[in-house]
Amino acid sequence: MRARDAARLSAIRLLLAAIKQREVDERVELSDAEVLSVIEKMIKQCRESISQFEQAARPELAEAEKRELELLAAYLPQQASDAEIEQAIAAALAESGASGIKDMGKVMAALKARLAGRADMAKISGLVKARLSG
Repeated sequence: MRARDAARLSAIRLLLAAIKQREVDERVELSDAEVLSVIEKMIKQCRESISQFEQAARPELAEAEKRELELLAAYLPQQASDAEIEQAIAAALAESGASGIKDMGKVMAALKARLAGRADMAKISGLVKARLSG
């Protein structure tokens, strides 16, 4: 507030409101993992908004969403590298004994536990699908 950074203040207020709303809805105090899921959900919403604004030829709104996305991403743990993601996928495939697409749910459940907040699960889902179908 003292830095007069309106964009950062707005993003933080939105995040705090989303966390508080979920706590009130569920009548519990959120754990760190649940707070991370709130942040991930907000980041996903930002990405969707950016693509919609770009399709609607509204670059100024897309830029505002990109700034908010960067601010929210700063509150996530350090992102996993591509090598770490590949290693986690290989380990999850080996542990679950997955043989085809029908086993994708088991693999994704294992990966979500390992990579929550550290990687884009949509990207990981695509990588797993390619591995299982190939």
